[in-house]
Amino acid sequence: MTTETPKHYTDATLDELRDQGDPLADATVAAMFERGEVRDFNTLMRFFSTAGHKLPDGLPQSAASFLETTGMPPKWVDWDIMERARLFFMDNAAHINTGLSFAAMPTTYAVPRVAKLLASTHSMDYPSRRMANTGQFVTYLMQTNAFEEGSKFIPAAQKVRLLHASVRHHLTASGRWDTAKDGVPLCQEDLIGGQICFSILVLDAMHRLGIHMSDEGAEAYYYAWRVVGSILGCDMEAAPDNLTEARAFADLYLARNLGPTEDGVRLNNQLMRMYEDVVPGTLFDPIVPATIRFLVGPTIADWLQIPRSPWDTAAKAVPVVLGLLETVEDSSPLAEWALDKAGSLLTTFELASLTRGRVMQYAIPEELKGEYGVRSQAPRTHRWVPPAPTPAVP
Repeated sequence: MTTETPKHYTDATLDELRDQGDPLADATVAAMFERGEVRDFNTLMRFFSTAGHKLPDGLPQSAASFLETTGMPPKWVDWDIMERARLFFMDNAAHINTGLSFAAMPTTYAVPRVAKLLASTHSMDYPSRRMANTGQFVTYLMQTNAFEEGSKFIPAAQKVRLLHASVRHHLTASGRWDTAKDGVPLCQEDLIGGQICFSILVLDAMHRLGIHMSDEGAEAYYYAWRVVGSILGCDMEAAPDNLTEARAFADLYLARNLGPTEDGVRLNNQLMRMYEDVVPGTLFDPIVPATIRFLVGPTIADWLQIPRSPWDTAAKAVPVVLGLLETVEDSSPLAEWALDKAGSLLTTFELASLTRGRVMQYAIPEELKGEYGVRSQAPRTHRWVPPAPTPAVP
């Protein structure tokens, strides 16, 4: 039996990905803007949120063709692994959401190019909307019927892919994006980088919190995000196949892209205020920045101007508490059921607080922020040093 040659990533590899978009979605969005069909598309797509349902009458032909072409999961999906990923999510729902909210999200804000993109799409003013969209998207992904008729996940993924293409369209057409310096907006490097942030950085955060995970469970969780990446238009020939390759990509991607910006600071401040508002009262407000600082590390935390406080010490004790709970969970089926149920309820409460009970819609923005302008990047000082790379598999 032969095995595929492991993928190796270099600056040259990622430079090529920086110049690539998503041809299928880009062509679809360009056609709709050219024909003035975007508003009709957004209106009609509010009535299409379930896989297997008939597409709305009057949908632009280009959009209908895209939705029909992308309406099925990749043929290579291993459903046994996806079931393991779903069980991993059920067992770790609260921990995964903590990793997404307090590690993955802030880290993306420390990527200047990504922060500029978020600033262009009103995410600066409505951080709860982005968090609600992300939380709802992950919840759809990990449901039993995520890829079956009647699910919400596939239509949500299709809309997100078109939303990404619309951002590329706006920034490229307006001339407000320095493609020579930053490449294509929402390029393949960033699409794959986003998949990495929401997978391996979440696993890193869980490890830092002392959560018990098997290698099989972690690989299954990454595999699920690899499937998501394919559906969202990532170049799967370039995307990492497994956690070993994902670590190599993440190290290189972060080392060459992380840096401080005003947009990153403002985005993270909005994120912290949003989570402080979710928890009633003010007593526990300082734990939000303390948790982010603990999970992202001091360099990124300083770039994002996350304040230090006595709670930083308390955050370091969280792994001890979670470790005790994990030990109890592992020793008793009843305790395992109770803690999993509590985690599920906590996740549901968090998502309900962000969405306020509404279903979040993924629409193509007809225009970007009028006052948006590409700021010059702040000088990069104290470059983040990635951990030692995983030795290549011979």
